[in-house]
Amino acid sequence: MSATTAYNEKVVRQFAVMTVVWGVVGMLVGVIIAAQLIWPALNFDVPWLSYGRLRPLHTNAVIFAFGGCALIATSYWVVQRTCQVPLISNKAAAFTFWGWQLVIVLAAITLPLGITQGKEYAELEWPIAVLITAVWLTYAYVFFGTIAKRKTKHIYVANWFYGAFIIAVALLHVVNNLAIPVGWTHSYPVYAGAVDAMAQWWYGHNAVGFFLTAGFLGMMYYFVPKQAERPIYSYRLSVVHFWALISIYMWAGPHHLHYTALPEWAQSLGMVFSLILLAPSWGGMINGIMTLSGAWHKLRTDPILKFLVVSLSFYGMATFEGSMMSIKTVNALSHYTEWTIGHVHAGALGWVAFITFGAIYFLIPPLYGKKQMHSVKLIEAHFWIATLGVVLYIASMWIAGVMQGLMWRAVNDDGTLTYTFIEVLSATYPYYIVRLVGGILFFVGMLMMAYNVWRTALPEQEPVAKAAAQAA
Repeated sequence: MSATTAYNEKVVRQFAVMTVVWGVVGMLVGVIIAAQLIWPALNFDVPWLSYGRLRPLHTNAVIFAFGGCALIATSYWVVQRTCQVPLISNKAAAFTFWGWQLVIVLAAITLPLGITQGKEYAELEWPIAVLITAVWLTYAYVFFGTIAKRKTKHIYVANWFYGAFIIAVALLHVVNNLAIPVGWTHSYPVYAGAVDAMAQWWYGHNAVGFFLTAGFLGMMYYFVPKQAERPIYSYRLSVVHFWALISIYMWAGPHHLHYTALPEWAQSLGMVFSLILLAPSWGGMINGIMTLSGAWHKLRTDPILKFLVVSLSFYGMATFEGSMMSIKTVNALSHYTEWTIGHVHAGALGWVAFITFGAIYFLIPPLYGKKQMHSVKLIEAHFWIATLGVVLYIASMWIAGVMQGLMWRAVNDDGTLTYTFIEVLSATYPYYIVRLVGGILFFVGMLMMAYNVWRTALPEQEPVAKAAAQAA
């Protein structure tokens, strides 16, 4: 990098800060709807505060606002440094920031109003979907354009994962959102019946596979070696991990549709590919964790490294659990239960949020010209309170889910159901309380992070002014 050129850190800083802001918002909504499952009156009979409208707001805020801002922030940081060139266009990068924030704000307005396509992770109506497409294509131009003008011959593996995430999400978004508009706030999908379900879960599972996995693996392959100050354990394994993951993940979606009108062969195909998927997933986890070989002692004093390494543990656990839950006989017990919710949050909180926390804590100091975060002790506290929150959350949902599945399938000697639905709900109630406690703890950790980031971002006081303030 020559002294006359400079990386674009402004857009990275903007996305990094909004990652924290939207993290607070998304997790607050999550706490509210968790509380509503215990005390339904908390919707105050206001339609836009009902669970059915706030729940998609929560998922969109955490996945696309919190997660999306983190992915774009880190990818812009990583691609500039690994290619040793600034972003190809500062104006296009600025458009991705403001365009993405507009998408999020529009989602926050339309979803509580009940304006929705009713598709999991793809609720936003067609005008917003068109805006997402424009922003995403611009993002692709900035990312791949920067790679095209790189000064290094080699394309670092993190950029392969980010690139796959960008391409796959574009494909998934366009195909699943093909619709016929009948006004500004309503449309009909071009698919029908089982085909619509198949297209939706091809999209839905790959939103997990590429948005919440491939993109964050790109983050892992850069920030874990950087924070550990060790080279990646096996570069060859990282390449095998990449090609195996993107080749297999696309076919796993049908496991969401076991025992439905989907053809039996499609269900079985989804199950088989989901089981095969465990190998590359664990290959990536092992590669990340083994990068700490010779540097394990750093975990004692480095809370950022704790976030990054523990996120890999949750990644390994969630991918094993996902493969297991795709087996038809296991799915017969787990489907429609809280076990699925526990599984999703093991990935979303333990993997996605933890690696994001580590990456943002890594980025904020250099983005604001500081040597480290305002309070390292506060990062340590955040780590432990968030870990406790995740464990309470997912353990309560695992137990509740298995209990629900067993109660639903229990039958009397005459073939009638042993338990009514309300009896199952009543038995689940204590676990909802534990889940809420876990969610509150995780949200408190998010607030601690927001405070730490805010204090780090404040300009340092001049020595004279600082001394006067201390004397006063």
